[in-house]
Amino acid sequence: MNFYKFLFLLLFYQLGHSQITVKDSITKYPVSYATISFGNGNGIFADDEGQFFFTKKLYPDIDSLFISALGFKNLNISTENLSDELFLQPEADELDEVLVGIKLDRKYKKETLKPYLDDDYYNCWLPTIESEIAVFFPKTTSKDQELLTVHFPIALESKDWKKRKKTNNEKKKFSTLFKVKFYANNNGIPGKVLTYETIVFRATEKNGDAYELNVDDYDIYVPNDGLFVSLQVLGYTNTSGKLLPNKKYKEIESKGGGTIKIPTNFRPLLPFTDEIDTKNTYIKRVFINGNNWTKFEKGNGLQSSLLKRDLYNYGIGLTYKTYKEE
Repeated sequence: MNFYKFLFLLLFYQLGHSQITVKDSITKYPVSYATISFGNGNGIFADDEGQFFFTKKLYPDIDSLFISALGFKNLNISTENLSDELFLQPEADELDEVLVGIKLDRKYKKETLKPYLDDDYYNCWLPTIESEIAVFFPKTTSKDQELLTVHFPIALESKDWKKRKKTNNEKKKFSTLFKVKFYANNNGIPGKVLTYETIVFRATEKNGDAYELNVDDYDIYVPNDGLFVSLQVLGYTNTSGKLLPNKKYKEIESKGGGTIKIPTNFRPLLPFTDEIDTKNTYIKRVFINGNNWTKFEKGNGLQSSLLKRDLYNYGIGLTYKTYKEE
């Protein structure tokens, strides 16, 4: 039996009738990929149909859920007597302050910033669902620029460690769902979201060293002070791309008694680089630290082996449409 199918069936059996759906209070449509925070540094995500699984047996120490999604008011609700449906109230957003929307019908040339690739395990970030990574890109010209493609570097791990240096070595399999966001520059940190459409993609080992995400249909134009591109892992999927319900942390018994929750790492690994002169990468812990952005550099209280080796940046690549002057 396929490992992911087995995992799904096992967890579904354990969870029983614990399926909950997050919906829009007005349209009654599901809210895709809503964030379900437990308020203790952990959490999960709803899937594309707004569904997630929760039971007191699985999460015995959780007494309230904090649910959020772009375009909706946050919902804080007790876990006692949870209903099968939870409703979020839409709220007006200030999209008029960002560059989005009008497709330019004139000549352009494509410009590409190549991604920085690396398959060295020790040079990689291990994705966990509480971490979001954002990379800053300045505008490179006074002309109008529209994003066409985003190139996300992916590190592929060899199935047989001894054969890792061989070009034809077999890679470890994975099927992982990621969420992508684009932020305006707010005084040097990610600010307003440039599009409220939910953008996700599924990466597998078959995508090679970089996943190319076409964003031409989202009409994202680069503001004069640049933008941030972010990536966040949502979890493993089945073969059709459906997000699997799985516990997003491990519980380990501490030497002093009690348990410690360790976030689960998901494949693929994300390679960091020391080949970029400036430090353009920011991170935030979605469920902890006030959900605030922090520059990925030494001196910011971050514990990372990458920083010890001067690996400061996740080397995302971009392809632009740079429009010619009329």
